[in-house]
Amino acid sequence: MFTGIITAIGTIRETRDQGDLRAIIECPYDPAHMAIGASIACSGVCLTVVERGGAAGDAWFAVDISGETISRTAPGQWTAGRKLNLEQALKLGDELGGHIVTGHVDAVGRVASREEIGGSLHVKITAPAEIAPYIATKGSVTVDGVSLTVNALDDHADGSCDFHLNLIPHTADVTTLGALREGDAVNLEIDVLARYLQRLQSLRG
Repeated sequence: MFTGIITAIGTIRETRDQGDLRAIIECPYDPAHMAIGASIACSGVCLTVVERGGAAGDAWFAVDISGETISRTAPGQWTAGRKLNLEQALKLGDELGGHIVTGHVDAVGRVASREEIGGSLHVKITAPAEIAPYIATKGSVTVDGVSLTVNALDDHADGSCDFHLNLIPHTADVTTLGALREGDAVNLEIDVLARYLQRLQSLRG
């Protein structure tokens, strides 16, 4: 379980094909606080630490990424040199500063536009039809692991939608979202409450 509040930006140092894809990720965490078997959200994807090393502030950890995960996440995400938003799993008693995030990607969206307005960054993202009904104005959505509030929503005839986000300078600086460009693919996770609503509606149907 996560909150969508990013605590570090990591970089994929290398990848190895070992049946599943193994990625070595450099990060500023303390390896003593990354247990083998622990969960770390990597740009919104919950992955398990299988190795770790280095020193505090200059650490690394390894994760195994299945073909299923690769097929459901942003194309090109699992390549050497790629920057990732990192968040370690929520501990009992930690502050829930964002919203409840599971680390399960529901769909891949695309950046439709970005524009600097005042000191902030206005980003519009297109969400596919399968998750569009579960995105709501003033509701929460996770974009590449970052908990954000939807400012406005535009529905389209094909069932997809565009949702609008406002990134304050701090968010743009401490996550990878400040570097987003038009056409970039992003991992999207709907609010967990909307996920349960989806299940209830499917049973009623």
